[in-house]
Amino acid sequence: MTIKIPVSLKKLETELKLRGFSRQTSKMYLFYNRKFLEFTKKNPEEITDDDIKEFLAYKMSDDSLSNASISLIKASLKFFYTEMLGKNMSLIKTPKATKRLPVVLSREEIKNLLYNTENIKHRLLIELLYSTGLRLSECINLQYSNLDMNDGIGWVRQGKGAKDRIFIISELFRKDLLGYMEKTGSNKGYIFSVNGRKMSPRGLQNAIKVSAQRAGIEKKVHVHTLRHSFATHLLENGVDIRKIQKLLGHSNLQTTEIYTQVSSDEIKKIKSPLDIL
Repeated sequence: MTIKIPVSLKKLETELKLRGFSRQTSKMYLFYNRKFLEFTKKNPEEITDDDIKEFLAYKMSDDSLSNASISLIKASLKFFYTEMLGKNMSLIKTPKATKRLPVVLSREEIKNLLYNTENIKHRLLIELLYSTGLRLSECINLQYSNLDMNDGIGWVRQGKGAKDRIFIISELFRKDLLGYMEKTGSNKGYIFSVNGRKMSPRGLQNAIKVSAQRAGIEKKVHVHTLRHSFATHLLENGVDIRKIQKLLGHSNLQTTEIYTQVSSDEIKKIKSPLDIL
């Protein structure tokens, strides 16, 4: 029997594009659906609930996969077989993804990170990420034309969920960027580029990793660490959580509310019952 993997996955790929899924999410959905069909050796129309349960059980036996990864696999299969083929997967249960609090840098750690970043472009990168809360893909795709230096604002074009949104430009980043533009003579195209091409996700992450190591920060520092720090510090500064939601581009306020759980300033305001006996 010939398995129609390329044809079925082509339809899935088209549907993901039409629904506005991000490139990374689409990539993972296609990857797991391909692995599933290779595992079952069946055509999509022949798939049963038992096939899906067996595959999920097989993946859950892999100790290297977290509950979050299992949830992603289930979501990718559910989208294809429920949304596109009309199969009912509602009775298939898997463990809930573990909810971990995000890693947040202190203000002193942010200062040390910037102080220990010697490369001008990398320093601009960290300034931008911490001062705006941009996602990795949003930072990589940011162009000079997306910034209004006079008004101190910028725009994310076609961010997560294919949405545009506005963000603030810090005065420090604005000043340093203008100096960088004057030095390099560049004011067009991607802000973070190498030889005329935008930086790769790996290159961008590595730049932050190197700065964190030089600063002696033991926490795992990624792009999202700076995004988490941006949101938490805004909350501690008294900025309304709904405004933070807008700046982060969250569709659901509940997603933003996680930062109320990691704000040390908010925790410090609570008096221990032992101290008021």
